[in-house]
Amino acid sequence: MTELVHYDVADAVATITLDSPGNRNALSKQLITELFEGLERAAADDAVRVVLIQSSGKVFCSGADMTEAGGDDMALGVRRIVDLQRLIVTLDKPVVTANLGAVRAGGIGIIAAADVAISAEEATFALTEVKLGLAAAIISLTVHHRMNPRAAALTTLGGEVFSGADAAAYGLITKAVPADRLDQEVAAVCASLASGAPQGLRESKRILNRDLIERIDALGEEMAALSATLFASDEAREAMTAFLSRKK
Repeated sequence: MTELVHYDVADAVATITLDSPGNRNALSKQLITELFEGLERAAADDAVRVVLIQSSGKVFCSGADMTEAGGDDMALGVRRIVDLQRLIVTLDKPVVTANLGAVRAGGIGIIAAADVAISAEEATFALTEVKLGLAAAIISLTVHHRMNPRAAALTTLGGEVFSGADAAAYGLITKAVPADRLDQEVAAVCASLASGAPQGLRESKRILNRDLIERIDALGEEMAALSATLFASDEAREAMTAFLSRKK
């Protein structure tokens, strides 16, 4: 089985790279499993002080893998995405995301869960669930915590594409920079974070994310159940089938 997530450590930064171009880094069972393994590996490594999640190409993550959406274990799959967000939020080390290009649906949940999110200004984001008879349920746990309420309503109800610059203005990401400066900016941020003492980083992150952890724990099961129900609905099945047909 081809590895979909690569792991590397240098200068106290663990870099986790999503590399599943065939499905635009969709959140397949394999990719989620390998992403969990990378995060847990970084958490256990005393040489790592910062974790960077990026992609090998322009597409950071296209959201749920629609080819797996109709499986009987859909409820387990959406719960795993809730757990993935919680792991990022509760990891004892700062998590940074970097995206050069497109981020959709569930991929936005990963970015929202991160402590620092840096994007190219030209990148595109979209909460596309509403177009498919779904709702941004499980990722609302982190996304709606980060975004200002008006922006959350506009993007969640509209499902339209918005830019990296918009994402920064909406509060979804930390900073948007020109694409040719992305690597430089990410390296500088990671180096700055890595200069922190492990105990200081750990306790500061716990203070910062306390409310978000409480939100995930209070609403995670409800949002996972709602998401699984929506995925199994006739309306969503028809919309997803049409979507996959268009892609072919």
